[in-house]
Amino acid sequence: MKGIVFTEFLDLVEAKFGLEMVDTIISQSELESEGIYTAVGTYKFSEMLQLLQHLSTNTNIEIDDLLLVYAEHFFDVLKQSYPGLLATYKDPIDMLASIENHIHVEVRKIYPDAELPTFEVLDKTDNSLVMVYKSSRAMHHFGLGLMNKTFEHFDSTATIELEKMKEDGTEVKFIINRN
Repeated sequence: MKGIVFTEFLDLVEAKFGLEMVDTIISQSELESEGIYTAVGTYKFSEMLQLLQHLSTNTNIEIDDLLLVYAEHFFDVLKQSYPGLLATYKDPIDMLASIENHIHVEVRKIYPDAELPTFEVLDKTDNSLVMVYKSSRAMHHFGLGLMNKTFEHFDSTATIELEKMKEDGTEVKFIINRN
């Protein structure tokens, strides 16, 4: 997992819960990196799981809810860092439908060894999108948060339903209907 995911996560934890909480969750975790991350480094996903679990335990906030908040923060980071990417789109459905064939292609240019989930578009209309998320990492709520922020970015709203195709959350169908 790319380091930017870790550095931004810890920045969010510090902003929302304080530097002491950052120290607490790092100290409670058994991290090969010792909690020292660079944005361009690559780290084990198990480290993110530990940090999330300890943050959840210390704050009494469910991991899925933490991932939603983190995704909103991360979208804003992407918006500031790569405004040209978002500017190529005029519609949230079009943008979400292009994750696999455009956005992930651009991400791989910056981070060639990034392990990204796949998004298969099953059905698309002007006001709806059905796609399947597949990943060895069950972070579909992170994807949901990014989708919510995508609609917000375009001053639009949508109803987004999740349908787990695999119980462990590694394969999830997103059913998106613009309001």
